[in-house]
Amino acid sequence: MDIPKPLNSTSSQFLQKFTAFIRVRGLSYATEKTYLHWVKRFILFNQYRSMEEISTNDIASFLEHLTLKLDVTVNTQKTALNALVFLCREYLQQDTAQLKFKRSKKPSKLPTVFTHQEATEVINHIPYPFKLATQLMYGSGLRLNEALRLRVEDIDLENSALTVRSGKGDKDRQSLLPRSLHDALKAQIKKVQLLHNEDLRNGFGDVYMPNAIARKYPARSKSLGWQYLFPANKLSIDPRSDRKMRHHVMDRTLQGYVRKALLQTSIVKKAGCHTFRHSFATLLLEAGTDLRNIQELLGHTDIKTTQIYTHVAGVHHSGVISPLDR
Repeated sequence: MDIPKPLNSTSSQFLQKFTAFIRVRGLSYATEKTYLHWVKRFILFNQYRSMEEISTNDIASFLEHLTLKLDVTVNTQKTALNALVFLCREYLQQDTAQLKFKRSKKPSKLPTVFTHQEATEVINHIPYPFKLATQLMYGSGLRLNEALRLRVEDIDLENSALTVRSGKGDKDRQSLLPRSLHDALKAQIKKVQLLHNEDLRNGFGDVYMPNAIARKYPARSKSLGWQYLFPANKLSIDPRSDRKMRHHVMDRTLQGYVRKALLQTSIVKKAGCHTFRHSFATLLLEAGTDLRNIQELLGHTDIKTTQIYTHVAGVHHSGVISPLDR
């Protein structure tokens, strides 16, 4: 689900050309899917029949429809705006400077966070290797797919660090690697090696690689370092090359294990995989970690995104005591 599909699988010629334009710009596949989603909704909303009918002037009414009729959040409206500005300004070369619309006032909700005890309780109900992936989300602040896309060579046990490749915004970054996970990671890498050796003996062993690296270092697709840290149980067909290879486990699989684990606890919070990342940031902040350092570890472009955790931490961690407790 995180490997770009062939362009000829796109429904219309216009969307094929727009998708090709996105890929030439080097945007991530997640951004590509998001932009295509909002462009399709924009086209259906305005009932366009040809590319020539698409107009920047119609963006405002669509965004206001999202706000007034669908009551979307500020962030959802911003995402739709980014997609449509990219379509009109970058692809269609239209002027978007005078774009005005009614902005959403529905606030973004504060993220749910676990206490350390709650996070540990949920994790202990998850079987390996999914438990290890969840521990990395909590202990390193990884997003779900960042954990699942880790390669063997991204794990640096000597320096107790890990590298996230092509994270959100197609950026690389480094984060903490909990020392308590070193033994489990060594065991997991050993399992990956045994599975990879079996694939090689059976005439397989290739793994998906980004296009530029695949062209420059074609032999690396069979190397141990490029194998996924959490490989799938079965080989599958790469939709672009039609070659049989081993991908990583699916995100919905891990999400299912986390949901089941939550049901086995007494935790009543509305939580999921991303809650572990929120908890990582909040607990670091409560421990006195500098906000800029947390920003770097999370890979946030804007410090304002990281500042939301100052609200989550709350005044009860600043030494303020309720009058009733006096």
